[in-house]
Amino acid sequence: MLKLDILVLSVHPDDAELGCAGTLLKHIAAGKKVGIADLTRGELGTRGSAEIRDTEAADSAQILGLSIRENLGLPDGFFQNTPEYQFKIIEVIRKYQPQIIITNAYHDRHPDHGRAHNLVEEAAFLAGLRKVETHLDGSLQQAWRPELVLHFIQDSYIKPDILIDVTEYWDKKIESIRAFKSQFFNPEWQDEPQTYISSPDFIQIIEARAREFGKSIRVKYAEGFTSRKILGVDDLFDLR
Repeated sequence: MLKLDILVLSVHPDDAELGCAGTLLKHIAAGKKVGIADLTRGELGTRGSAEIRDTEAADSAQILGLSIRENLGLPDGFFQNTPEYQFKIIEVIRKYQPQIIITNAYHDRHPDHGRAHNLVEEAAFLAGLRKVETHLDGSLQQAWRPELVLHFIQDSYIKPDILIDVTEYWDKKIESIRAFKSQFFNPEWQDEPQTYISSPDFIQIIEARAREFGKSIRVKYAEGFTSRKILGVDDLFDLR
């Protein structure tokens, strides 16, 4: 069994790259095992197709250096926070036993993001209940609850509870985003329908947010996260 330190459970391929790729790269560089399980294939996206996005997600996984990337195959746009889908999340949490889960924002422009947040948050709790039984390859899975669930910040501004300096990894983050050629600005796709995120300005918006967060902790670029539980540190000098 591959045990992960960090597992990102985000609803669309490319959500993780936009929201927390810098943080993932930073922890991978520090020797942590990191993986992504996309909840859907993003099949309702205006541009590209599920098959194209599968390939792009694999390309991005190589750029990031992930230990695993898989797709849970939930229906894009139509999944709900129901036992059927909770069990799928519980199974993958128990499969990889991460200490930290990162998922979508509390609320956002895209309604899938907020629904994914609620689904993952509840499933992460249920995964720790041994009387909730799930199986993998015919064997009963061990109950497992992550120590921390964090939510990255997406299109809508949400005040972060914590900021991570990702300056050193910013260029690689952008490279991982651009692996999704069908979704973001790319001259090869100029004849396809144009969307909010395919505009050349969109990447500049992502950079502006990271610079804004970075300014708050006196670095060039930072990524922000929220947490439902109060966060603590052992040493005041770890704060800045």
